[in-house]
Amino acid sequence: MIECTNCETAQFLQITKSRVFFEGGDLIHELSERYECTLCGGTGSYTYREADDRASLSGEVEMTEERPRFA
Repeated sequence: MIECTNCETAQFLQITKSRVFFEGGDLIHELSERYECTLCGGTGSYTYREADDRASLSGEVEMTEERPRFA
């Protein structure tokens, strides 16, 4: 789960920009999202690249292994 590092919750995060890049028209090559916390105004971005097979985060967001308590 992606959370705001200032508020320590994902509850107020909104995706403000999302882009998906396809390679050869079939497979997702890269996925990038920009987040903004509506509570504190913090911002950050998440990027996943298939070539690296890993995600990277920057700004005031972090990824946790935690799952939401309420869906």
